[in-house]
Amino acid sequence: MKAKKRKSNRSLRANLRSPGRPPVLHRAERWPFWEAIAQGYSSEDAAAIAGVSQPVGSRWFRECGGMPPSHLAPSAPEPTGRYLSFSEREQIALARARGDGVRAIARLLGRSASTISRELRRNAATRGGGFDYRAHTAQWHADRAAKRPKPAKLVTNPALRLYVQDRLAGSIATPGGKTLAGPQVQWKGRRHGRRQSRRWSRAWSPEQIANRLLIDFPEDTSMRISHEAIYQALYVQGRGALRRELTACLRTGRALRVPRERARNRGKSFVTPEVLISERPACIEDRAVPGHWEGDLILGLASSAIGTLVERTTRYAMLLHLPPQPGHGHQPREKHGPALAGHGGEAVRDAITQAMSSLPEQLRRSLTWDQGAEMSQHVRLSIDTGLEVYFCDPQSPWQRGTNENTNGLLRQYFPKGTDLSAHRPSDLQAVALALNTRPRKTLGWRTPAEAFNELLRSAQRNSVATTS
Repeated sequence: MKAKKRKSNRSLRANLRSPGRPPVLHRAERWPFWEAIAQGYSSEDAAAIAGVSQPVGSRWFRECGGMPPSHLAPSAPEPTGRYLSFSEREQIALARARGDGVRAIARLLGRSASTISRELRRNAATRGGGFDYRAHTAQWHADRAAKRPKPAKLVTNPALRLYVQDRLAGSIATPGGKTLAGPQVQWKGRRHGRRQSRRWSRAWSPEQIANRLLIDFPEDTSMRISHEAIYQALYVQGRGALRRELTACLRTGRALRVPRERARNRGKSFVTPEVLISERPACIEDRAVPGHWEGDLILGLASSAIGTLVERTTRYAMLLHLPPQPGHGHQPREKHGPALAGHGGEAVRDAITQAMSSLPEQLRRSLTWDQGAEMSQHVRLSIDTGLEVYFCDPQSPWQRGTNENTNGLLRQYFPKGTDLSAHRPSDLQAVALALNTRPRKTLGWRTPAEAFNELLRSAQRNSVATTS
């Protein structure tokens, strides 16, 4: 036993507590995972690309806060041939098992004999008292030695940490100084729902905190931190500076970061390049030709919705009644069945078809919508109505400015947070009539109904002239 301890002491590593079991996968295996994340794949799909299980991919994503470590980021330089790779260490382990000497292994790998000698002594597995060489253990030791850990600034500066925490999670108070507790919110480690109670706090954003430090402490350079460092302290496990529960105080409420490319790739599968708004004819933009419409849904409680259609030239509005299907809220939805909330693809397609069927062909030219799942039946809609359907870019509501303005006016009658399924079709017709008979400055103080009726009469005259 003493001889074994002497062999262990001859290794060039200092005595240390066991850092745990060596990982199964190293840098080379994790690189494809983070490359896939950067391309917009989910953690499950990225795990399949990297050849690991879905739980492993989800754990990697969660531990790193949704963003790759600096040495695994796509912008990081790839490993050079200066250091031994994992595949070379596997060859060393096989050669040692065959009984090859140091110089024979060096000739096999094209390396210096001193490089192989140092590798066998530095990264050997010495737990058993000898110098057994295993590729995984050697790579583990090499990865740990290559780390250059730097303590987080929020850990080493208590005053700065208190300042940041107070601005993130400090209680709100009345002008008289009385603290308001707000709702009791249980931390679940995930993002809170949009309609659920949120924690009441001062909730400055990390960028506001970072820039306010320059004003509050103009002479104290130790009170400086970037907003990115605050985000990493919140999202990355093991930073130890800020509690992850404070992510509930962020405006987004996210417990993990969302890679930028993933947000860009949120378009629906039924939206192909030829139906994007960039392919829409330029004559639609100037509103000179009537018959081009914009549409959207306004949403309420319990997944209730009302469809809106607005003609771009006259601002004439039509409202679509989208009642919930029988069983909504009482029975689970059948897989691949219709949306019980009433605003699925088939329901919206039928409602638009019914609304457009009474209009002449000259006033049914195109329809511009956002990339919502309710328009998944747009191909069938084009066949039934003759409308050319175009989709806006993701997160670009200004590309349907006329419809967005009309939806804002409709919120006077259908406020947010109310049940829209309580309104009957006659109620929607009355509200549409109120909007369409309201004078508009952009129409020379005519009403949308007057401008639209003029287009209808013109279309009827043109059809009579054509037939005669």
